[in-house]
Amino acid sequence: MTQYILRRLLLTIPILLGITIIDFALINLAPGDPIDAMIDPTTAVGVTMQQELREKMGLNQPLPVRYAIWLREMVTGNMGYSYVKNVPVADRIRERLDATLILTGTALVISVLLGIPLGILSALYQYSWLDYLLTFFAFAGISVPNFFLALGGIYLFSLKFGILPPFGMVSLRSDLPYAIDVLYHLILPATILGLASTGSLMRFARTSLLEVVSMDYITTARAKGLKERIVVTGHALRNALIPLITVLGLRLPGLFGGSVIVETVFSWPGIGQLAIESITDRDYPQIMGLLFISAILILAANLITDILYAYADPRIRYEESPT
Repeated sequence: MTQYILRRLLLTIPILLGITIIDFALINLAPGDPIDAMIDPTTAVGVTMQQELREKMGLNQPLPVRYAIWLREMVTGNMGYSYVKNVPVADRIRERLDATLILTGTALVISVLLGIPLGILSALYQYSWLDYLLTFFAFAGISVPNFFLALGGIYLFSLKFGILPPFGMVSLRSDLPYAIDVLYHLILPATILGLASTGSLMRFARTSLLEVVSMDYITTARAKGLKERIVVTGHALRNALIPLITVLGLRLPGLFGGSVIVETVFSWPGIGQLAIESITDRDYPQIMGLLFISAILILAANLITDILYAYADPRIRYEESPT
């Protein structure tokens, strides 16, 4: 297992390098640059100032040279400075990262607590009215965009009934303790983001359990006279949950992508909202820093998923090769 983990860690290095190359190329090949967002190019003075700023910022250098400079600084831990705010990118990301991790982590817990039990329930009562009802809600959750759910949630729970705050992470004036106030504001955006993954997780859980209960060892367990509850919980359920570990790992990129929209709608001060701001300002160092941190988080989640899968499934063994 130790050698397997080391191999996976070494494998993430070229993957991360490839991600940064693609991201850097796409960002810099897009029309316009930060100078266009800062200075009006329609005047002669503006054109002159643009040329001077491009030379000062190094934006007039070839793309491979600029990437090599960025990579050299990144290896030393320097993410650069924001073109717009003129502050270290690492500091801006550090200020926002906790908020995003709280939001995505809570959304993941909500999707697991709702998706897996409801999917199992749907499989146990296959082709019943409950199965059809849960299937309808699952497909609705998959099909409806995050921003529509977010706007609907704000209208219903904030404007109509006034029971949940519509935006922000904390109230400007509140008698509640800080942690309680954050939790109060977290309910609506985390639920909206979690519902986006709940539907697909329900379908995976239902399909996985139905596949397991049709296997021969389940038929044998029933033939021995075991109670259906013991057959399902003691034999089928454990094996049906094993593939869901991989599914959960694959859902994390979707949660990070969905958080960009949800954070923007709810004015949640995370890296998703910062990403929208960076793209609008064409702030290249800040965009690259955000993409780099997101890639590391996703690769780390995939590594943890593979390790958990190896421990959960007794058929998989990663043994150290003899030396």
